[in-house]
Amino acid sequence: MRLFVLTSLSLFAILAAQPALAVISTNAEHALIMDGDTGQVLWAKDAFVPMPPASMSKLMTIDLVFEELKDGRIKLTSTFPVSEAAWRTGGSTGFTRVGDRLTVEDLIQRIIVVSGNDACVVVAEGLGGTTENFVAMMNARAKQLGLTQSHFVNPNGLPEPPGQAMSALDLAKLARHLIYTYPQYYHYFSVRSYTTTDQGKQITQPNRDLTLDKVQGADGLKTGHTDAAGYGITASAKRDGRRIILVLNGLRYPDYHNDYFPNIKRSEEAGRIIDMAFREFRQYRLFKPGDVVGQAKVWGGTSDDVALTVRDPLALTLQVDSRKNMKAVVKYDGPIKAPVAKGQRIGTLSVTAPDFPGLNVPLYAAHEVPRTGIFGRMMLGLQALISGKSGP
Repeated sequence: MRLFVLTSLSLFAILAAQPALAVISTNAEHALIMDGDTGQVLWAKDAFVPMPPASMSKLMTIDLVFEELKDGRIKLTSTFPVSEAAWRTGGSTGFTRVGDRLTVEDLIQRIIVVSGNDACVVVAEGLGGTTENFVAMMNARAKQLGLTQSHFVNPNGLPEPPGQAMSALDLAKLARHLIYTYPQYYHYFSVRSYTTTDQGKQITQPNRDLTLDKVQGADGLKTGHTDAAGYGITASAKRDGRRIILVLNGLRYPDYHNDYFPNIKRSEEAGRIIDMAFREFRQYRLFKPGDVVGQAKVWGGTSDDVALTVRDPLALTLQVDSRKNMKAVVKYDGPIKAPVAKGQRIGTLSVTAPDFPGLNVPLYAAHEVPRTGIFGRMMLGLQALISGKSGP
């Protein structure tokens, strides 16, 4: 394995001296900040291991609803019946009643705004036929979306049966998917309250995501709480064309016995970190397709080297203060045996920086390198005979 440290002027131009690195910290047991535009993980704390997601797992239930809406298999006006099993579901309620037929739009708001566990069962039975079938759909969808640290046993995140798990990374990935795949439905995450009628009385419940009114640019997504999970939130905010996605879970507030106060503390913590993320992180454009990132040695070709480039524009988002210690290294197994085709995958650009999870970007041959002619091969054979090496 040959390693080549980049000497590109475009890279060194962003490595100017900066003050000490700002420290991001939280009392949450699991946390992750993601660049919403690129999906790049900016900062993480125990974010890559499965954890109880509580009601944040309802985001997967909503994804399956949005997918069927987008595909035209259901409409917002389609209705599903409320079974006794749905009505008897414990925990937070959307005040469903046995025998009612509720519209998909109504159920979406009962799930998102008031975190109705009963509404999730209505959707599960409506789309899957049974809750068990719907859970199988959730797990298949997680696999399709690359959520490798997720496993579902129910559609709402209740602690029984046990086994529901998602990582902070998977929650951020799923949030980003919802934001960019379903822009026509994403506005439901910003609904401030939901009003229904139960036994002749109107009941209005506020959205438990208090960041919607407390954090600039906040527009979703979902909160969660169980004794095992603690208090959690998957939140997103957009400012000046930039989007930040934040996941927190495992916040503990043992001194509070009224859920309203933990909701305030949770939203304040989310707002504090979102504000810091917008302030401390910047996007730096490094390379565009065709830019020479580095050179790889070639054996048996008409040229001794091949230029390496990226396939897509490369922009890196990281803390302003971490630029001075950012390192970028080209890695490949070489020398590369000719012929080399243009666009052939050659190696990886590895970018590291303090308090940054790291980024690996594939590198490709910027041009072809044909195999050398007969005379060149004879010379290579002679060199191999002298050196005792028969190839790269």
